[in-house]
Amino acid sequence: MADTDDGLQEAAIFLMSLGEEEAAEVFKHFSPKEVQRLGEAIARMRAVPKEKVESVIERFTREAQSQSLLVSDTDNYVRSVLKRALGDDKAALLIDRILQGGDVSGIESLKWMDPISVAELLRNEHPQILAAILVHLDQDHAANILKHFTERTRNEVMLRIATLEGIQPTALKDLNEALYQVLAGGDKIRKSSLGGVKTAAEIINLLGTSLEASVLDAIREQDPDLAQKIMDKMFTFEDLLKLDNKSLQMVLKEVSADVLVVALKGASQELRDKILSNMSSRAAEALKEDLESRGPVRLSEVDAQQKEILKIVRRLVDEGQIVIGGGGDDAFV
Repeated sequence: MADTDDGLQEAAIFLMSLGEEEAAEVFKHFSPKEVQRLGEAIARMRAVPKEKVESVIERFTREAQSQSLLVSDTDNYVRSVLKRALGDDKAALLIDRILQGGDVSGIESLKWMDPISVAELLRNEHPQILAAILVHLDQDHAANILKHFTERTRNEVMLRIATLEGIQPTALKDLNEALYQVLAGGDKIRKSSLGGVKTAAEIINLLGTSLEASVLDAIREQDPDLAQKIMDKMFTFEDLLKLDNKSLQMVLKEVSADVLVVALKGASQELRDKILSNMSSRAAEALKEDLESRGPVRLSEVDAQQKEILKIVRRLVDEGQIVIGGGGDDAFV
């Protein structure tokens, strides 16, 4: 499903043109989050111009006719399609599950349950089991589930997620059977690459600043190096894209021009454009000129200036002046 607003709208229009029964069949193949987004898009729609409907149907027909299911290498075909549709990170997770043949339908069913219900269902499970289950869920869903555990359990689970290097197929089979009584795929397939520092960082990001500090302190007591690795993954300069315009303007007020120029040397064009659009025309022109005239800059210097800006963001979040992610409880995502 297209991830842009235009793509989402076109998908909604196409589904509405199918009729209820056919649309329902298509919905069965979407994830809970995709169903929610599409449902919201359809609910927002009122009148759609006839020309727009015809354009969407014509585009779908044209693309469908150009596709062939007769491919010589189905593994590569799956990899290519998923990477195009979902991006490298999300596709990698699904590719592992699909090509290794594992059945995680029991775990997947948790995605349809609200966080409180999942937490209640798993309340008496060992932290290692909880970690193995939560890494299969979307990070925001996992974070919301963790909020309903005790502080001790939450900290133990996050420590285990951060040190999880993979899940053996036999363990995944047992896990799935326990949850949904469904047999999993063979024992000779390679382990799935879930968990680790990046997954832990993404989940902690979504816990909110108050719980985040507690979790990181607990991990730091067990393994200071691991805690630092998680913190390094938690905040990236590109996360500024997730700030709303008002919040970004508050940040920019506290950043000097010299710091911003160097920091933007390592930024994506999308982030550059967003920052420039949140400055006065005069300041934006001056920044453009500085970016063009500034020669090569050491990566270490770029990284240092980006971290200075992120410190400002972090302080503003802690002070409650801005919220990143809009997920409540000062979520930093």
